[in-house]
Amino acid sequence: MSVAGVGEFGLIDRVTARLGSGPACLVGPGDDAAVVAAPDSRVVASTDVLVEGRHFRRDWGGAVDLGHRAAAANLADIAAMGATPTALLVALCLPPGLEPGWAEQLADGLAAEAAKVGASVVGGDMSASPTLTVAVTALGDLGGRAPVLRSGARPGDVLALAGRVGYAAAGCTVLSRGFRTPKLLVEAYRRPEVPYPAGPHAARLGATAMIDVSDGLLADLGHVARASGVGIDVHRDAFEVPRQMRDAAQALGVDPYTWLLAGGDDHALAATFPPAVALPAPWRPIGVVTEGGVVTEGGGAAGGGVTVDGERYDGPAGWDHFR
Repeated sequence: MSVAGVGEFGLIDRVTARLGSGPACLVGPGDDAAVVAAPDSRVVASTDVLVEGRHFRRDWGGAVDLGHRAAAANLADIAAMGATPTALLVALCLPPGLEPGWAEQLADGLAAEAAKVGASVVGGDMSASPTLTVAVTALGDLGGRAPVLRSGARPGDVLALAGRVGYAAAGCTVLSRGFRTPKLLVEAYRRPEVPYPAGPHAARLGATAMIDVSDGLLADLGHVARASGVGIDVHRDAFEVPRQMRDAAQALGVDPYTWLLAGGDDHALAATFPPAVALPAPWRPIGVVTEGGVVTEGGGAAGGGVTVDGERYDGPAGWDHFR
């Protein structure tokens, strides 16, 4: 049995039967478009695409895992704006010979990750393609708050992090070398643990800027530094190297701080706060905002005025889709 044998509408029926319905979904799959409640009267929207061979490999994780990853990448962006996710739209491009069960399991992962924040998959599209591609659009609600942008950081603000960094990058390296352990790192790559509530919480606390750490901490902080016209100094001693990561780094000949400072896909949230704000868990200080750094073309930590312990960072800063 293949998706070509089931047919487009048969596969849609199989997939939508596995999707729940969140409270914001007024009209779900089955009509020309979905209807999603927007109590705030503003809608926060973000989209992301995962392409086989570029962003994932099917031998590194199952379809359920990929569903979690694809949903998390988008839901984290909504949280990073200080909003609460409400809905997902998913477009699938599938090789005709793919088994229908794979698409059903992908739907299970998407639905399960969305359910963590009370959201649901409300619609999408399907097409045949030689390259397996999953494109997701997330919607969210600000709940009456102003969005937290990248452009509001001010000198003297405290840089804080919610969630973990480096784990998914370490897991990706482990998998790329042909190993399947340590399980902690491999599972972190397959299914990110995103601190979704920390985004709206940061907005209520008065965060001045915020970003989802998807491409690497230093690279993403570079976006904040450029947008805000500031420098950002990251304190290396704010990061503890867990035993499994330290052991894997030693075995693979990798500096673990490369994963921590430049690794993506964990979808932690990084934010800046006025120094008077008492930071509750899961937020923890990891640095400080300084006067404007040297901003150059090309991005990355060096291009965005980001330093580590006051020094220019010359290592890899993070992921670039075109390099």
